[in-house]
Amino acid sequence: MAGSSVVVVGASGYLGRHLVAEFAARGDRVCAVVRDRRRAEAPGAHGAPALAGLPVRWREVDVADPAAPLGLAPGDRVVSALGVTRQKATPWEIDLRANLRVLDAAERAGASSFSYVGALGMDARTSDLLRAKATFAAALRRADLTGHVIDPSGYFSDLGWFVDMARRGRVLLVGDGSARLNPIHGADLAAFIADRVAGPAGRWEVGGPDTLSYREIGALACAAVGRPPAFWELNDRVCGALQWTADRLGRRTGELARFFLAGLRTDAVGEATGVHHLADHFARLAAQKG
Repeated sequence: MAGSSVVVVGASGYLGRHLVAEFAARGDRVCAVVRDRRRAEAPGAHGAPALAGLPVRWREVDVADPAAPLGLAPGDRVVSALGVTRQKATPWEIDLRANLRVLDAAERAGASSFSYVGALGMDARTSDLLRAKATFAAALRRADLTGHVIDPSGYFSDLGWFVDMARRGRVLLVGDGSARLNPIHGADLAAFIADRVAGPAGRWEVGGPDTLSYREIGALACAAVGRPPAFWELNDRVCGALQWTADRLGRRTGELARFFLAGLRTDAVGEATGVHHLADHFARLAAQKG
């Protein structure tokens, strides 16, 4: 794999930054596709690394713009961490259509592979986000190049709100909080992906080293802020009322509520990998906000 050209799309996001850092550390020739290089070179959210000073080529382009050239080349290995985060765009615009545009450009350029980061459980299609991701993954399987689909169980970066709730004295759970997941740190997921981009086509469900229930995650958050565990359990009636309210606040708000409420009651456990532990992550968050 040494010396290969790896193109990371969505390189300024949480996972994208870890991917660029991982491939650069392995000695690969890396091209980082971003909308704003200056933003990517600064420290990222949730402890994601700054990309300033890394030996990478930069390509500043809005991949959602059909007229913007992506500049892909034969043999490129394309890795997409592209997805909706906090921007106003919808999952259909970013997770599906923008990724389809990158995939089309990769096929036309003669790229050797395309690795896509989806989400564990996306085939259940309980929200627009999961439907958009699943639709793109299906398109990738039909593409004329080697496709890799990596479905993480959940990110450490998505669980920081447990520390915020614990600090306020009570952790919200859906039901009894018995649903389980093994969330993964961005650096561990990046290493897992980098190990597979030169290999055969496939699909993997992956998570971190610790499998925990949401109640156990809440207890870890309480311990991190020095409080005894305290929970507020939402029953189906309350969840239904919250979803009803969210739907009336707008499509985006309703879909976010649907995604999170479904996730908090569903197991999401992938192949265990990595060396980072959630308790340590929570302890760092608590110290930063203390």
